[in-house]
Amino acid sequence: MLRRLAPRRLGTDEEATVVEHLTELRHRLLISVSAIVPAFMVAFYFHEQLIEWLMVPLPPDKNLVTLAVLEPFTTAVKVSAMAAIAVVLPILIWQVWGFLAPAVDEATQRTLRVFIALGTGLFAIGVAFAYFVILPRAIDFLTNFDDNLYDVQIRASYYLSFTALVLLASGIAFEMPMFILALVRIRVLSSAKLRRNRRIGYPLMLAFAVLLPTVDPVSLAFEVIPLLILFETSIWLSVMMEKRWNPNPPDEEGPEASADDGDASEYDEFDLSSDEETEEFSADDPLEGSVDDAELSDEPRAEEDDAP
Repeated sequence: MLRRLAPRRLGTDEEATVVEHLTELRHRLLISVSAIVPAFMVAFYFHEQLIEWLMVPLPPDKNLVTLAVLEPFTTAVKVSAMAAIAVVLPILIWQVWGFLAPAVDEATQRTLRVFIALGTGLFAIGVAFAYFVILPRAIDFLTNFDDNLYDVQIRASYYLSFTALVLLASGIAFEMPMFILALVRIRVLSSAKLRRNRRIGYPLMLAFAVLLPTVDPVSLAFEVIPLLILFETSIWLSVMMEKRWNPNPPDEEGPEASADDGDASEYDEFDLSSDEETEEFSADDPLEGSVDDAELSDEPRAEEDDAP
């Protein structure tokens, strides 16, 4: 039974029909759902601990409130669903990878496996950085801003959605080196272009930090600094990896190849011109014409000598 449910992974050069692809996709979706459901049940059982863990960045004098009858239940379901997806994310990525891997060659598959492993680690580092560094300072600034004018009450569903979005956005932001290296690997970008466009990349990192959920200047500074470090790190990683992936980059081959082509064309023109000159010389050579005339004139003279 389990063997029938397990999807058969296609080979790199193996062809399959549309029905076989749809069957494989159905099996992988069943595996993904079968992983999410028990993870959700476990997360819902521990949803109180999860919510308390997400409330740690709150200032000590602030509490969460609910304003609707269903809000406590829906909040618990939302937190449990996000936690379940985060737990089974490696399984989901593996199923997506298993479905798409036959479309690329073996060398690219090995490279992407390394990228997925490193990307998972960077995502975890980004989530930890947001939880321990960004969220406490951002929430303290936002909840105490103009607190002398307002009775600040924090709604539970909004707060938990905000914290989950910050954690997710920070984890994705830390994936930037893998994204840049992937573009360099498929030759959409190059290390030379990245180094030349640093003045454009730094403002883009600032704009990306502004687009993150936290809007206060304190958390913005804590977000921009690691993004700039990651951007600079990805440039130097692309320099090292590009030498390994492509020992003769196109930028270096271009001038030499064009010079060689120019030399070859000069040689071809020289040879062509020399051939033309040889043909002209042979056509206009008076000596060759005189020799031919002499040979033709000797034949009747020899016949006259033999005559009585």
